[in-house]
Amino acid sequence: MTFTTHTTSPARAAAAPIAPVAPSHAALRPLGLDEVTIRGGFWGERQRVNGTATLSHIAGWLEREGWIANFDLAASGALPEGRRGREFSDSEVYKYLEAVAWEIGRLSAADDAADAGAIAELEAQFRSVVDRVAAAQETDGYLNTRFGRPGQEPRWKNLEWGHELYCLGHLFQAAVARVRTRPDADDGLIDIARRAADLVCEVFGDDGIQSMCGHAEIELGLVELSRVTGDERYLRQAQLFVERHGTGVLPDIEFGRSYYQDDLPVREADVLRGHAVRANYLAAGAVDLAVETGDTELLGALERQWTNTVARRTYVTGGQGSHHQDEAFGDDFELPSDRAYSETCAGVASIMFSWRMLLAEGESRYADLIERTLFNVVATSPSAEGTSFYYANTLHQRRPAEHASADEVSPRASSSLRAPWFEVSCCPPNVARTFASLAAYVATADAGGVQLHQYAPASIRTTLDGGTEIALEVETAYPAEGSVGVQVLTDAAEPWTLSLRVPAWAAGASLVVRDAAGAEVPEASASLEPGYARVTRAFAAGERVELELPVAPRFTSPDPRIDAVRGCLVVERGPEVFALESVDLAEAGITATDVADILLDATVPPREADGHVLVAVRGRHPEIGPWPYGDEVDAAPAEASVHEVALVPYHEWAQRGPSTMRVWLPA
Repeated sequence: MTFTTHTTSPARAAAAPIAPVAPSHAALRPLGLDEVTIRGGFWGERQRVNGTATLSHIAGWLEREGWIANFDLAASGALPEGRRGREFSDSEVYKYLEAVAWEIGRLSAADDAADAGAIAELEAQFRSVVDRVAAAQETDGYLNTRFGRPGQEPRWKNLEWGHELYCLGHLFQAAVARVRTRPDADDGLIDIARRAADLVCEVFGDDGIQSMCGHAEIELGLVELSRVTGDERYLRQAQLFVERHGTGVLPDIEFGRSYYQDDLPVREADVLRGHAVRANYLAAGAVDLAVETGDTELLGALERQWTNTVARRTYVTGGQGSHHQDEAFGDDFELPSDRAYSETCAGVASIMFSWRMLLAEGESRYADLIERTLFNVVATSPSAEGTSFYYANTLHQRRPAEHASADEVSPRASSSLRAPWFEVSCCPPNVARTFASLAAYVATADAGGVQLHQYAPASIRTTLDGGTEIALEVETAYPAEGSVGVQVLTDAAEPWTLSLRVPAWAAGASLVVRDAAGAEVPEASASLEPGYARVTRAFAAGERVELELPVAPRFTSPDPRIDAVRGCLVVERGPEVFALESVDLAEAGITATDVADILLDATVPPREADGHVLVAVRGRHPEIGPWPYGDEVDAAPAEASVHEVALVPYHEWAQRGPSTMRVWLPA
C-alpha cells in the first residue's frame, strides 16, 4: 500500500480544537472545549459529579491499590518485588491523567472564577503523577512497570497478552489531551510520550519486530500523537500496526485469532468480531489512519463493518459484546439479554469509532448510535454519586443483586450492584475521560455552518472558514423534554447553515424558525424526516430555531432472528431505553415479586404520567411441574386483572437497592 504524506506542522497542531480527535482534514471539524460549554442538564450534572467526585475517587483507588506506586518502585529499582495490579494497570494511570487533563481544560474554558481552586488542585495532582511516571522511564524511552527489568519478563516477548503497546497508546492519548488543553505546560508529559513513541518506531518499524499488540489501542494513540506533534513517523507506525492485523503474527489461542482481530486483514473484514473493546479501538485507529492518509478503500471497509455490526451485533441499549468468557461479540443476532456482557469500555470504544466515522462522513446515523450508547451504556455505569460503577451491563437481572462492599475490590463482571473498584478497573477512568471531554462531541463545523449532534444546554462559539463568527445558546431539558431551542447571538453578513440532528426514532419532528421579534418565519419552518434539519440564512442576532422531537414512550420490537427476545417488546422514550424493576411491582398492586412473572399487555400503549412511564402488565404464578414441556402453549396463564407499573430509565436501574430487572418484556 502506498503511504501518502499529509504534512502537519506544529503551528497547525497548536491550532487544532481542544478535543480528543482532531483530523487534519475531514467532512466535519470537531468543536473543542474552548468552543462548546455544556451548561447544566442531564450531561452537565454528570460532568459535575465526574469532576467533584469521580476523579478523586479514582485517584484514591489508584493509590490504595498501588498502581501509581508501581512507578515509584520502578524508579527506585525495587521491581518486581511489591508490584501490584494486572499487567495493564499502568494504562489506568494514563487514562486517569487524560481525564484530569480534559477536566482542567473543561473548567478553564468555562471561565468561572469559582473553578480556580478546583483547577489548581487538579493541576497539582496531575503534575505529581506525571513526575512519578517520568521517574520510571528508562533512558531509551521504554516505560512499563511489568516488563523488562531483572526478575521480570523480557520486553516485547508477550505481545498477545502483555499490553505493553496498549499501555503506551493510553499514555499517548493522555499526552495529547495535555498538549491540547495546556499547550504551554512544562510538566514534560509530551516529552515522555515522544521518547516512548520514538522507541516503538525503532523497535517495530519496517525493519523491526513484525508484530503488534494483542490489544489494539496504540494505533489511535500514535495517529493522534502524529497530529499533535507533526511527526509523520508516528502515523507510519500506526499504519504498520493496522496492516499487520489479520496476517497471523500473533499465536492462535482458545478463543481464536479473531479475539485480537488477527484473523482477517482490517480492509477484508465485514463486521466487528472478537473482543469488543479491542475491535472498536482498532476500528477507531483505522479510521484515523484512513482519514490522514486519504485511504478511501480502508474507510469504506470500516463503514461496512460499522453498518453490519449495528445491524446484527448491537443491543438495543447500544451495548456491544454478548460473550462473558472472552468479552467478545457473538455471532450475528446472538444477543441474549441475561448473558449480555455489554462492557462499559466497549460502549466508550464504540463511541470513539462512531465519532470518527461521523467526522469523516457527516452522516447522522453515527450520531444516533453515539446518543444511544451514551444514554444507555456510559451513563448507566456510574452511580448517581459517581463513586461506584458497572463493568458489564446486563439487560436482564434474574436474581436480586447483592451490595458490593464500598471497601473491597470486586470481580469485574459480576452483574451485581455497582462496585467502587474492580480487579480490572478499566471502566471507571474510561467513563471519567469521556465525561470530562463530552462537550467536544456535541457539535461540529464545516465551511458552510455548524452542526448540532447531541443535545444539552450549551454555549457554542466558533468561527467558520470564511471568517463568519457564530455564537449560539442551546436551551433544552432534553431528554426529559423534546424541545430544543437554539438562540443566535451574532449577526451574519452572509448566509450560513445551522444543522440539527433529527434522530432515527423521531418520526413527526418539526422545526420552527423565529425572527428577532419572535414571529415565525414560515418559509424556514417544516416537518422533518430523520437525518439533519438544515436552516440556511443570514442569521441575525435574536433569531431562534426551535426543534421539537417527539419523546413520547413507544414500544420497540426486535428482529425475529434475535432468538433470545423473540415475542418481547422494549419501551423507549426519546433516546432512553426503559426497564422494569421488581421493586416497583408491589407499589403497582402486583402480587408477583419477580419481573420473570410479568407479561406485558401490548394492546395498551405505554403512557406517561407524573414524570413516570407506565405500561400495562399482568402477573403470572407458574407452578413448577415435573417436566417443563407439554401440549400447553402457556402452562402459566396470566392473571385476568391488568395493572399499570412504572418503568425506570435503564441508566437509573439498581439505584434503589437489590432487584430483579429486565429490559425486554414478554408480550
